[in-house]
Amino acid sequence: MTYDRFCDLPGDIVELAPYVPTEQPICQAPLREIAFQANAWLPAETDRLREAFLADHSLDDIARDLGRSRAGIASRIADLGLRRHSRRDWLEWEDGELVRRYGEEPASDLAALLGRSVSAVYARAKLLDLSEPAAPAYTGWEDVQIKEGYREGVPVAQIAQLIGRPFAGVIGRAAALNLRHDCQPEGWSDEELARAFELAGQGHRYVVIVDRLADEGFPRRSARGFGQKLRKFGYGRGWGRAWIAEEDDLLTMAYATGASLTSLRERLGRSAHSIRWRVAELGLRGSHDRPNGFRSGPDWSDDDNAVLRRDYGKRPTRQIAASLGRGVRAVLMHANRLGLSHGYIRSFTPEEDRAIATAWEQGISLTDLAQALGRDAAVISKHAVRIGYRFTDPARPCKAPRSRRAGRIPVAPADLMAPGPWAAVHKKDEGRPAA
Repeated sequence: MTYDRFCDLPGDIVELAPYVPTEQPICQAPLREIAFQANAWLPAETDRLREAFLADHSLDDIARDLGRSRAGIASRIADLGLRRHSRRDWLEWEDGELVRRYGEEPASDLAALLGRSVSAVYARAKLLDLSEPAAPAYTGWEDVQIKEGYREGVPVAQIAQLIGRPFAGVIGRAAALNLRHDCQPEGWSDEELARAFELAGQGHRYVVIVDRLADEGFPRRSARGFGQKLRKFGYGRGWGRAWIAEEDDLLTMAYATGASLTSLRERLGRSAHSIRWRVAELGLRGSHDRPNGFRSGPDWSDDDNAVLRRDYGKRPTRQIAASLGRGVRAVLMHANRLGLSHGYIRSFTPEEDRAIATAWEQGISLTDLAQALGRDAAVISKHAVRIGYRFTDPARPCKAPRSRRAGRIPVAPADLMAPGPWAAVHKKDEGRPAA
């Protein structure tokens, strides 16, 4: 076994367990002399075939080297149950076989025939604008992978991507085979899991799913425990698969045609973060004609972006969302796309630490300091305590002024980097009663 129990799969794995589709029955009759066949496979030829196939040689090259036809080579590979993850360019005859058979035969069978991964077959089929009118019947190889994956506790999403089947389809097939996943939580019924994954696939948050399941008569679960068990059983984490050329081509085509990335993400087993990272690597960012996705809300204008850049982190997000006529989540997601950092969560820089120290020593008020740094006063106060500057400390060298802030000289961040005239100003204002 090339993978650890309950761990994510290696990125280059093509099968969980070997499967030989044809098994020769044991002959009970007395052995007789076997007739000579000129095209019989000798053990040495089989070894050479296996070695060349796993070395990613093309079927044409293998056929030429062994003096056999390409069809004979493909048939022998199928008999041996060999699979690989080829990185070669697609040939004309391979595209022809894919066009002729896709939709009629499972993608896993085509992957074995062409010496490709299931992901490569699916991506190439999408590039050729092929579709599946109906899901083909599950093959013996697919059933073996599902059984092995369930026995070893492999996340269902990774099993689905490995064999080229939808997530829900794998769960349904496992139920038909009377399989129980090794990570299935104790006390959870198959019906509860199926319903939970259905709601999760619709994009509901875990707290919403927990309430919906409880309303439907299932036991109430805690949201935190529910999420952990669901991820361990079904979704897993991103498992480090390298991007292949077929996936890059499919992603490039999606940006060129303005197609939705949702189905692409689901069938390729890629996360939204992985898609965005690859888009940046390929230089596709900004080339999609629908950069804001396929939602029904209004597009973000230049004026909206300017408001967000100006106010994000300085005003409450709910106020920004209300002024723009958008939801809080939409504002947060778009701010993340613009690379904006929220004042409540961004890290403090060494320069800001020096500014806090200067303000503490020279009697600058916490409110003036927060305005100068563009941060929330409560956040600055907590960080100042952590680095040894408590603004309410009785031993502070200079007390903060008690005069109206509107009547004080505004503090600039650059002025806080070195001692300035602020101490004298604040000492002058110190004895005035608060208005």
